[in-house]
Amino acid sequence: MNTDTPNFDSLARAYRWLEYFSFGHMLERCRFHFLKRCLHARHALVLGDGDGRFTARLLALNPTVTIDAVDASPAMLAILRKRARQSSREADARLSTTEADIRRFTPPGHDYDLVISHFFLDCLTDDDLTTLIARLSPRMTKDAIWLVSEFCVPEEGWRRLGARMVIRSLYFAFAILTRLRVRRIPNYTQAFHHKGFHPVDKASYLGGMLVAEVWKRRSHQYS
Repeated sequence: MNTDTPNFDSLARAYRWLEYFSFGHMLERCRFHFLKRCLHARHALVLGDGDGRFTARLLALNPTVTIDAVDASPAMLAILRKRARQSSREADARLSTTEADIRRFTPPGHDYDLVISHFFLDCLTDDDLTTLIARLSPRMTKDAIWLVSEFCVPEEGWRRLGARMVIRSLYFAFAILTRLRVRRIPNYTQAFHHKGFHPVDKASYLGGMLVAEVWKRRSHQYS
C-alpha cells in the first residue's frame, strides 16, 4: 500500500458499530434506498463498500448478478467476503475482490451495468473523482446506472451549519485514524455532469445531510 493511501484496516471490525453509534441506522437506510433498482443488474462494480453490507444484500436479492468489488483495505475485503458467503452460497463464484487504491485501479470488466459508491467518494479529491469517472465510463454499458450515497451540506438553513460541523469532525477523526488526507467532499455533482451523467432519482436523510442518488449517462452520448 502506498504511503498516501488511507488505511482503514484498524476500523474494519468495529466499522459497523462505530457507524451505528454515530448515526444509528441512517447510513444503512441511505445505502439500501435504491437497492430495488439493482435487482436486474448483470455485472456490478462496487467501490469501497467497507464491511460489505450492500454487496452481501445485493448478492442475496439478485441471484444472477456478478460483482467486482475493490477496496484498499485487506481487512475490509476479508469481512466483505465473509459476509457475502453468509448471504449467498454462490458468493465465491459470483464475487471477485481486488485490493487496490481506486485512484490507481483499472477494473477488469468492460460491461458494467451498475456502479456502486456508498460513502466512498468523500475519500477522493475533485481531480481524483474526475479521473475515476473518465476511467470507468468506457467500461459501463449504455444503460448503466451509478448509485451514490454520500454526506452532503444543505444549501441553506440551520441544518447547513450542523452538517458542516459534523462532516468536519468526521474528516478530522479519519485523518487521525486512517491517514486520510482529503478534507472536504468533492463536487461530485459537477464531475458527473461534466462527464455526461445526469441524476434520475434522489432521496435525503437527516435533514439533507445524507443523500442517496441515481446517476445515468445522457442519451446523446450514444447518438
